[in-house]
Amino acid sequence: MRYEITGTVMQTVSIDLAPGETVYSQTHAMAWMSDSVNMHTNTGGGLFAGLKRSLTGGSFFVTDFTGERGNAHVAFAPRFPGSIIARQLAPGESLICRRESFLCAEKSVSLELAWQQRIGAGFFGGAGFILQKVTGPGVVWLDLSGEVVHKTLAPGERLLVHAGHVGVHEPTVSFDIQMVPGFRNILFGGEGLFLASLTGPGQIWLQSMPILNLAEAIAEYLPAAEGPRGGGGGTVGALAGAGIVGGILGGLLGGES
Repeated sequence: MRYEITGTVMQTVSIDLAPGETVYSQTHAMAWMSDSVNMHTNTGGGLFAGLKRSLTGGSFFVTDFTGERGNAHVAFAPRFPGSIIARQLAPGESLICRRESFLCAEKSVSLELAWQQRIGAGFFGGAGFILQKVTGPGVVWLDLSGEVVHKTLAPGERLLVHAGHVGVHEPTVSFDIQMVPGFRNILFGGEGLFLASLTGPGQIWLQSMPILNLAEAIAEYLPAAEGPRGGGGGTVGALAGAGIVGGILGGLLGGES
């Protein structure tokens, strides 16, 4: 199996499959493929596996792409501007991901639920209680929003992060929350009430553009459409209002909606 990641702000990963090799993705991820690739949509392990995946924000179904003969080629593209990272996982090696991060993987890689271990982190950490966990062996391709910053934390080393910028981390990294210090910082700093506290040892991948930030920037330019009787708003106006409310909540909690 060979792959190539191309592009700048809207990247794609192109994978060449030998006969019998399989990769899988959640729905709506495949961009193009050759006619020598066989598609097979399934629940990825049965009804219960599909339900668990849905709880993480993923799709109920997954699609397998298998090379049938020479020159089998399939490409995947994320839905938002960002960067694709490829990681070769050893047997039993895992990564904890945000719900929207999984793009595709070799068939040998499992995709399952991961729970926030601390109540505070689940409520105020910006990603909720339910995350995704990928476990090897095999290659997994993950999609992070914006540019990616990779850091390795030493044992006991701590990094405070706006929760929306936390993309992927190793299970050895402890994820908790910490209140922003100082009343003036909370009220006027614009960073929300809490920050994510990541403590090593382990590797983390940070994303430079949380999806909520992009949504808030777009919402400012949506026109407020009037209703049929001159009242307050049609569909576009409602979307803009939802974006504003989401921005207020996101700013308060310091995370993504």
